[in-house]
Amino acid sequence: MNAEKKQSSRVLVVDDEASARSGLEKLLRQEGYTVDAAADGVEAVEVAAERPPDVVITDLKMPRMDGVALLGKLREQDPALPVIVVTAFGDVTSAVLAMRAGAEDYLTKPVDFDALLLTLERALERSALRVEAENLRRQLRERQGEGVEGLIGTSPAMQKVYRMARQVAGARATVLITGESGTGKGELARAIHAKGPRAKGPFVTLHCAALAESLLESELFGHERGAFTGADKRRIGRFEQAHGGTLFLDEVGEIAPSTQVKLLRVLQERTFERVGGNDSVTVDVRLIAATNRDLAAAVQEGRFREDLYYRLNVVHIDMPPLRIRDTDVLLLANHFLRRFASENHRKIEGFTDEARAKLIAHRWPGNVRELENAIERAVVLCDDARIDAEHLPIDAAPVAKGALRIPGATMAEIERYAILSTLEATNGSTTRAAELLDISIRTIQYRLHEYGLTAKSKRPPAAE
Repeated sequence: MNAEKKQSSRVLVVDDEASARSGLEKLLRQEGYTVDAAADGVEAVEVAAERPPDVVITDLKMPRMDGVALLGKLREQDPALPVIVVTAFGDVTSAVLAMRAGAEDYLTKPVDFDALLLTLERALERSALRVEAENLRRQLRERQGEGVEGLIGTSPAMQKVYRMARQVAGARATVLITGESGTGKGELARAIHAKGPRAKGPFVTLHCAALAESLLESELFGHERGAFTGADKRRIGRFEQAHGGTLFLDEVGEIAPSTQVKLLRVLQERTFERVGGNDSVTVDVRLIAATNRDLAAAVQEGRFREDLYYRLNVVHIDMPPLRIRDTDVLLLANHFLRRFASENHRKIEGFTDEARAKLIAHRWPGNVRELENAIERAVVLCDDARIDAEHLPIDAAPVAKGALRIPGATMAEIERYAILSTLEATNGSTTRAAELLDISIRTIQYRLHEYGLTAKSKRPPAAE
């Protein structure tokens, strides 16, 4: 491995023995690696969150959190992170357990440094090959029209999303992603980051609705030692963690007004103070926010700052619900089937005709997340070569009253059914319905007037 690659590789050394830890740290630095060290698993998790490593070398026997437990925590942060475990001679059983839990390799004490260097280089090379293979798979999916950076779908609604994502990826502008829960807002944010010039920088996420107001401020901006009870040391917040990369704030509409003011200042001035501190911290961060709420309505109701809304809404991308992506349902279902069949070591070829019909007919209120969970459950329950309708944990779609009969329906009846069904799927949005139907908004409004309806009708009647 050349010197340039070593310098760009960050190694985290974890050992409760100070002499072993410092000695290994010194030797690896001499070899050209960037090295962080931690005295136990608990400290290692914190270090890895603030400065993500490329590979971890950890002792197995440690207080507070042993190496196997640490391996599990690190896998939650990064499932592909290579971890090398070090165990005492004669305690190979523990090493085998660690390997089964996902460790890359193991070494016995006293550690032969040459063997460690060889193991380390191999782990980094395998990791680089996995990244390269995933990049090639993504490029192939893009050429086949399946999406951008892992997003999947060929429907017109998703093609519009892909175009917007490609256009905005190279810019620094803040992006606001809206859409129902489960539509893939987080995946779109990752895709925008991966396609842009900050791709090699960190991608840091924070779910704003999951934290109380006091905790959210500390998570965003960090805190100084003694800032509040329990703050026994300085903590770096998500903005600092994302320096040089992208910060994704999910459910940004849930942020309290007092924190909204501080977030607005960061977007305007790119500086902030940690909780309990006076020193200004300057960051270079690209912000992507997401919400399933109507922020414009929240502004009107006084629950969300108007100036912050316009700062977030520089570029707006709306993720379409799965119910108007009917051509993508089977494509996504097959993708999840391949993934879960591989993870569960099952040989399942596909879906029966009855299962495919059930998948297409379902309205998917939980969107892509619901579909993913349904396919995972079906894979676990399926004991045949193909998934059948009975394996899918979804209700069969009821037959609509006055449903169209083809052949047997007139063109006027088909047009009425298409317009009203599309308006229902888009929650009454004439703009989105017009885009999906490829007709003008004026045509929809004229037809609604003919039907004696308005675009705000929540549940338009089916075609008679």
